[in-house]
Amino acid sequence: MNRRASDTELDTLALRAALGRFATGVTIISCRAPDGSPVGLTANSFNSLSLQPPLVLWSLRSVSPNLGDFVAASHFAINVLAENQVDLSRRFASPAEDKFAQGSWTPGLGGAPVLAGCVAVFQCEQVSYQTAGDHVLFIGQVRVASESPVTPLLFQSGHYRMLGEIL
Repeated sequence: MNRRASDTELDTLALRAALGRFATGVTIISCRAPDGSPVGLTANSFNSLSLQPPLVLWSLRSVSPNLGDFVAASHFAINVLAENQVDLSRRFASPAEDKFAQGSWTPGLGGAPVLAGCVAVFQCEQVSYQTAGDHVLFIGQVRVASESPVTPLLFQSGHYRMLGEIL
């Protein structure tokens, strides 16, 4: 479907539908709150930014109840999920009480929880954050990176997807 923005404002629902056509990986981003408790959420707003220095970025809605914890955190971990971790993705996207009760978690740099069995994990030192529209953009310097040859979980058009054939 082809939709055009009016002169005054782009239709938010049309924009969301168009952006949703872009397939992304799925992550659980985690940190330690100032009180020491683990904090985590599902996000697909993750991307590489720079190789020299090694920087990544992700964004979080400004109204998120977890915003203060991520702003205060010195480190965060980007846990890139495998296709067999879809239940964890759903759990961390929900308001579940103890999200970390499932999965095999270990403390990473700065205490940020690191999930076993992921496609990749990026342990980052927070470099900066800034408000951009209705989100806060976080930039982290990758201090530790690991990867595993497992199939990634994908998200596209509001649905979880599996990776297809290599072309």
